[in-house]
Amino acid sequence: MTAKIGIVDTSFARVDMAKFAIEELKQRVSNVDIIRFTVPGIKDLPVAVKRLLEKGCDIAMAFGMPGPKPIDKQCAHEASLGLIWVQLMTNKHVVEVFVYEDEAERVKELLEICEERARKHAQNVIKLLFKPEALLKEAGMGKRQGFPDVGPLRI
Repeated sequence: MTAKIGIVDTSFARVDMAKFAIEELKQRVSNVDIIRFTVPGIKDLPVAVKRLLEKGCDIAMAFGMPGPKPIDKQCAHEASLGLIWVQLMTNKHVVEVFVYEDEAERVKELLEICEERARKHAQNVIKLLFKPEALLKEAGMGKRQGFPDVGPLRI
């Protein structure tokens, strides 16, 4: 089975996270077609993702990099709600990959978070499409994207 994966990112972002996800997808699976579309800002993501899903993509990834100000976080929240609605309207997964500019103080650390989160979420897309049983095994394991896993709680 060849899967079609939609990738939507923004020109507002300061890092090309989609590039990392596409590299990861291509390294791990050969039977995917990737369709990438770039929009200006984070609130443009939902409609672009919906269009790709309606044109035959099986799943989509939405990349955004909100700034540190309250208005940036509000816009990210609105975009996130829009992406949830797209999932409900299309019955297809949209993996949201947002990295906030204030998640790290140093540029190097922020770049590492962007790359790690993009790659780990690309791996999640592969699991959703081809290996859903792998996600079942990871239930409750405290997995994180962009930061170290925290592990399950133990008594």
